[in-house]
Amino acid sequence: MTTLLWIVAAGVAMSAIALVGSIALLLPTGVLERILRPMVAFAAGTLLGGSLLHMLPGAIEVGGADPAVFVWMLAGFAAFFALEQFLHWRHCHHEFPDRARQPLTYLVLVGDGLHNLLGGLAVGGAFIADIRLGIGAWLAAAAHEVPQELGDFGVLVHGGWEKRRALLFNALSALTFLIGGLLAYGASLAADVSFLLPFAAGNFLYIAASDLVPEVKRDRDLRMNLLHFACLVAGMALLYLLRVALEGM
Repeated sequence: MTTLLWIVAAGVAMSAIALVGSIALLLPTGVLERILRPMVAFAAGTLLGGSLLHMLPGAIEVGGADPAVFVWMLAGFAAFFALEQFLHWRHCHHEFPDRARQPLTYLVLVGDGLHNLLGGLAVGGAFIADIRLGIGAWLAAAAHEVPQELGDFGVLVHGGWEKRRALLFNALSALTFLIGGLLAYGASLAADVSFLLPFAAGNFLYIAASDLVPEVKRDRDLRMNLLHFACLVAGMALLYLLRVALEGM
């Protein structure tokens, strides 16, 4: 497949992941909570692995050990910090709001749309640099999207949205990932977009370190702490094994 087709396929697949939110309808809240937290830990591991084992090495390979590579990584980190600070957006992996807090649901959709747009730009940039980098970046992002979409869907429904409408708008907000990927591809036809690789690494680092790890790093149950640690390591190990496998292609 061409690079453009890879980007389109990745964007459509990421949008389809938004439909997993419907699973939240089938599970009691307590069960969903027990599933989500290990998934969040696993997602944190994949994002860390994607950032430090795929995106950053790829950026150094393309641009050399230039300080600009690390400046762009910091810029990616700062961009997501700004997104959360100025839109008051946060990932919604648990603690669904009640119906009295319905305005929060619109902030969730807006923030999620912008988050996916930046993610699409980042992953699109990875595909442009190297298809193998794009695959690794997409898998890391997808592992993070599953628990996020489950939580977001729960927020919309518990915020008063009709279930079909919640699924539709959740999927529409995920389409901005495809838009971001297409923007990256279009920009690459006229300019050098290699900066998107370290930018993506910074994005992934921020989400893992600031959003995900704090949700699972403390638990009164020692067994849950061990489970979360195992899931974190499993996520990193998966991205390492993926790197080894892709290098053989």
